[in-house]
Amino acid sequence: MRYPEGGGLTAERRAFREGIRLDAGVRFAVGEKTVVIAKDLRVSVRSVERWRHAWREGGMEALRSSGPANCPTVTDAQFAALEDELGKGPSAHGFKDERWTLVRVQAVIRRRLCLTLSVATVWRLLKRHGWSWQAPGRRALERDEDAVELWKKEVWPRVKASRRRVGAGSSSRTRPDSP
Repeated sequence: MRYPEGGGLTAERRAFREGIRLDAGVRFAVGEKTVVIAKDLRVSVRSVERWRHAWREGGMEALRSSGPANCPTVTDAQFAALEDELGKGPSAHGFKDERWTLVRVQAVIRRRLCLTLSVATVWRLLKRHGWSWQAPGRRALERDEDAVELWKKEVWPRVKASRRRVGAGSSSRTRPDSP
């Protein structure tokens, strides 16, 4: 479930919900019916059934909150260590060229921090800490400015042009030229 301001539940709201689950746990021990608990606590029957199952498996401790859902998977200390590793450059980590890609950063995180993160999570992690994609600091020496300008003026307008037919069309597959 998504909440405004991009975060999860507040600590107070999380504690409130945990209290409801613990109240339900006390009532499970007494032997109350699921429907009665759901009605009294103003929650769905399905939620009470899930809680009862968790209570049977793990007792009251299973009904406690597991903490905020959006805890960062990489601590500040770990990210500082990652920044040190990234500062050494890609070649220090066995990559052929001097380009950092998300997949390469993911590999460094896996090797150095022993964490497995998706590429999307790596991007969000870097973005959260102020990193961004970078364009080259200088243009390639081999770049031919005249050829680039010619391509922009002559080739690009043809490539960009629409492929639609100029005349009237038809939505019929069997008689495409019918009026």
